[in-house]
Amino acid sequence: MRQTTMLKAEEVKKEWYVIDAAGMTLGRLATKVATVLRGKHKPTFTPHVDCGDYVIVINADKVVYTGDQETKKVYYHHSGYPGGLKSKTIGERMRKDPAGLVEGAIQGMLPHNKLGNKIRHHVFVYAGPEHPHAAQKPMELK
Repeated sequence: MRQTTMLKAEEVKKEWYVIDAAGMTLGRLATKVATVLRGKHKPTFTPHVDCGDYVIVINADKVVYTGDQETKKVYYHHSGYPGGLKSKTIGERMRKDPAGLVEGAIQGMLPHNKLGNKIRHHVFVYAGPEHPHAAQKPMELK
C-alpha cells in the first residue's frame, strides 16, 4: 500500500529557476510561473506548505498578447473617492511598467490567503535580460 507524502516546512528543498519571457503569451507565462511557485510540478506537493521554488522572469517587456488586447483589454482601479475610477489599457501599462504587469498576472493565479502572500515574494520580474541573482545559480526552465 502506498502512502501519501506530506512535507513539513523544514523538509522542503527550494531551487531557483529563470524563465525567458520573450515571445511568450502573458497568460501562459503566468500559469507556468504560478505552478512552479506553488510547487505543483513536484511529486511531493503539499497544499498547505510553501513547497514551491523561486522564479526569475527576464525580458518581461517582450511578452506578447493574443488578438487586439493591446487596445481593448482595460484594467480598472478605483481610488475610493467619488469619480475616482481610473482605467488603463494593457498597452499603456506595458509601456509604463512591464514588470508590474507580469507580476500582477502571476499574483492573480496564486492563492489569495497567507500562503499566497508568502509565495508572492518568491518571484522576481525584470524588464530586461539581466538579473542580479547569479549567485543562486538558477536553472533555465523551458
